[in-house]
Order: sequence, then C-alpha cells, then structure tokens
Amino acid sequence: MHETLSWEILFVFIGGLALFLYGINVMSSALKKATGAGVRRLISRISGNPLYGLLAGAFATVIVQSSSTIIAILVGLVQARLMTYSEALAVMLGAEIGTTAMAQLVAFRLHDYALIIFATGFALSVLGKSESLRFTGEALSGFGLLFFGLKVMSEAVVPLQSYAPFLSLLRYLDNPLLGVGVGMLLTALMHSSAAFIGILVTLALQGSLTLEAGMALVLGSNVGTCITAVLASSGMKRAAKRVALAQVLFNATGIFLFLPFLQQFAELIRFFSPMAGGYGAGKLANEVPRQIANAHLLINLFMALFFLPFLSLFDRLLYWLLPDNPEESRLLPSVWYLKESALTTPFLALGYAKAEVARMGSIAGKMVRASLYSFINSGPGKDEVFPHLSVIGGIHMREEKLDFLESRISDYLIKISRSALNEHESREVFALMNIVTNLESIGDVVETFSAKLLEKKRELKSDLSNAGKNELVEIHSLVCLEIEQLVGSLKEMDPFMAGVVIHGDEEFKKLVAQAETAHLRRVFVMHEAEVTHDVHTELIDLLEQVHHYCKIIAGNIPHSDGMSQR
Repeated sequence: MHETLSWEILFVFIGGLALFLYGINVMSSALKKATGAGVRRLISRISGNPLYGLLAGAFATVIVQSSSTIIAILVGLVQARLMTYSEALAVMLGAEIGTTAMAQLVAFRLHDYALIIFATGFALSVLGKSESLRFTGEALSGFGLLFFGLKVMSEAVVPLQSYAPFLSLLRYLDNPLLGVGVGMLLTALMHSSAAFIGILVTLALQGSLTLEAGMALVLGSNVGTCITAVLASSGMKRAAKRVALAQVLFNATGIFLFLPFLQQFAELIRFFSPMAGGYGAGKLANEVPRQIANAHLLINLFMALFFLPFLSLFDRLLYWLLPDNPEESRLLPSVWYLKESALTTPFLALGYAKAEVARMGSIAGKMVRASLYSFINSGPGKDEVFPHLSVIGGIHMREEKLDFLESRISDYLIKISRSALNEHESREVFALMNIVTNLESIGDVVETFSAKLLEKKRELKSDLSNAGKNELVEIHSLVCLEIEQLVGSLKEMDPFMAGVVIHGDEEFKKLVAQAETAHLRRVFVMHEAEVTHDVHTELIDLLEQVHHYCKIIAGNIPHSDGMSQR
C-alpha cells in the first residue's frame, strides 16, 4: 500500500516538475526573444560605475528570469573583450539579487490562477498582431505553465504529510550542513536555482519544511547554480573564467557568513515576515513559503551590498587566484606600438602607426600561409606559432586580431589627422586608413573561405588531385611572396617595393589561367577532379581575392611626389 502510494506521488510530482521546468523554459525563451538583444546591449554598455552595474544586473535578471543566462552572457562579453571582468563583477552581484524575484512570485500563491494566466498568454500569443505582443503572450503562457506545474507538485506531496519514510527523511534536513549539500547537489543537477526554489516552496506550502531547513537548502542552491557559469567558461580565456570563479566565491562566502548564525537569521526573517494563526503543519504551510522567499532575497541582497564596496579588492583576489597566462595573453588581440602620448608629435605618431600596420600585414600573411594547409595535407595540422592550436584555430585567432587592430589603428589615425599635418603626412594618414581596411578584408576572405570550403571538402569525402594540389601550391606561393613584399614595403611606406607587387600581376594571371585550363582538362577524365571541382575553383578564387587586395594595398603607398601607384 505504502509502496504504491510512493510511486503514485513520485510520478505525479515528476509530471508537475516537468511542467514547471517547461514553463520556466518557455517564459525565459520568450523573454529573451523579446528583450535578449536589449539585455545584452544594456549589460555591455555598463560603465565603470559599480552601482549602475549592480542595478543593470538585477533588472536584466528580473526580465530574463535566469541569473544563469545573465552570467553566461557576462562570460561571453568578457571573452569577446566587450567588457572587462572587473566591470562584470558588479553586474554579477545584481544578477544574484534579480534571481530572487522568482521565489517571491511563487510565494504569492499564484498557482490557484495558473490556468487563467496560461489561457490569457496563449490567446495573446495566437491573436497578437505585433511580434512583441506575441512574445509577451508566450512568456505569460510559460508563466502560467510553471505555476500549474507548481500546483500539480503541491497536490502530489499532500499525502506525504503523514508518510513516515518521508518525514524521517525531512528530519535529516534539520542538519544545516546536510541541507547545504543537498541544495548544492540538486541545483547543480537541475541547472536551475529557480526550479529548485520552486520545489522548496512546494514542500513549504504543505507544511513539510521548516524555515531553518529551507534557508540551508537556499544557501546550497546559490552555490549549485554556479555550475552553469563554470561550464560556460570552460575552454575560455582566464578573464572569462574569473567571472565564473567570482560567482562561486560570492555564493560560497554566503554559506560561511550565514550558516553559523542560521538560527538568529531565521528569527529575523520571522520578525519581518507575516505571521499566521494556528499551529503545526498548517501554520508552517501559511508562513514558511513567504519566509523562504524573503530569506532568499535578504541573503542575496546583503551579500551584494556587502561585496559592492570591496569590488576592487575582490578583483585583485580573483586575479591572484587565477592570473593571466602569458601564452594565452599572446593569443589576445592587442596593440604593440600605438602610443597616445605620441599624438602631440604627428611625425612620431605616424611612425608608430606604420609599425602597427606592418604588424597587421604580418598577421594577415600568416593567415594566408595557413589558408591552403588543410586542403593539401591530411589532418588539422598545427599553427606555425602556437602549436597547441590547429591551423584553422590559428586562422580564427588571427582574424580576431585583425578586426581589433583595424578598429584601434583607424581610431589612432583619425586622432593624428586632427593634428597640424603637412601635405606628405596627410597623404600617409589617408593611405594607411585604406591599407588597414584592405588588410582586414584579407583576413575576412581567408577565414570565411577556409571555413566554408573545408566543410564542403569534408562533406565530399574526396581529396584534391595531386596535380591540382601542385598548381594551387604554386599560385599560393606567389601570393605568400606578395604578402611578404607588401609587409616589407609597409614598414617604411616604400613605393618601389610596393611596385614589385603591382608589376607581378601579369605573372599571377598567367599562373591562374594555366591552372584553370589544366583543371578543366582533368575534370573530363578524372572522377576525383570532377567531385572536387567547386572546392578547387573556389580556392583559386580565394587566392585571386587576396592577390587583388595586395594590389590595392600596394597601390595606396604613395610616391614622394604625392601620387599613389594606382
């Protein structure tokens, strides 16, 4: 009898939990579709003011209803260098406050109106004329679903009030350390603190949970939810990993601060929370859900306000625990030569700019040299400078560097142009701006073509012919030589060396024409040449585009008489 009862309770509870989790997912997904881009922009534009960051984090989490989503966004923004990990800390504190909103809503016992909320949301999502109205309806229907799931779970556990094995299990949760451990483990497994808090409130609604046990479970849940950020930062740079580490340390500190004073804090929560009449399970059912929600709010609010004045110290602690990796730092986009202090002396600033542009050319050259490897050789290969990266990984890394340098050098050149320049210096600034744009275009072409063609080659499961490879290698070698000559001319803005690149155009065209003719002959007699025809011709197109940009760059280098070579 008892065994049948326990299985029935389990199945109904799991069904309610599935509805609850699905409702959270639907609501969160709809809110992200409606406001996701705005939330990202809001977070990425946070200035260095920690208070603004905290408020933005809290607001964004209330909208998205997922602190894990906000932390994952922060990790991504730091990884992309759109935000420093120091700026992300304040937003993270705000996210921990915002995540308490769900517990507050659940404690208001809205589950009695779940189906009405769902029906209203469904009607809006189907009948809404604007996209924003439909997304709002979708979010509202998810909101109703999660409360209906909560209602199902609540009704499922009613028989447990007199079920001896369950009551015996709950008595173990009176041990705060065990409660913290259970909260940590279950939240990590569920990847949702909101879902776990929902279960806690469900148990509390039936008078099955004391406030002290609920608070210990909440403290554990705060740490368990960090698993999402830890997983999101896996394989990312140290700065992004420090965001995840910050969340772990923040919530772990909460355990150490509150656990020794759990009883005293519980009394404080009872003082500030509404009291109910009666006694026993009925009294607990009326009081504890609101008390758990309030405890969750006060714990996270206190921790955020406690940490906020010490963010700079927290920042240094995180860096000490997880310092930058020198090898990793070499992979990060950065400027080597540009100096703001030189802007007062245009001649000197131009020298620094030319050095940075030449470095940019060298980076583009490495990308071009690597562009053909995966089509000529088997296996992913290793990057020529960073052997722990694959050849394609090295191309992606350098494309990020070129994008970064294009932006920084262009900004620097604009600042130089605002100075008092002579005619020759003005021409050089204009030429460098065009050169930087075209170097970045070389990176775009190499990255885009390499990724697309490599995927196409894998789908074909066929290799290029040996003759075709030899022809591509010959054209590729000539293009690599052009890039090398170009970098040499950029260092001193040497028009004569640039002229060599321009005058090599006829030789390049001749090689391409010969390769295309030979390839078409093979297509008619060799099956492998027919299968790989598109890959082969698009690789030639890639090299032609790089050659074209090299000519444009060389043509932008002016003679001493002021005339460009175009």
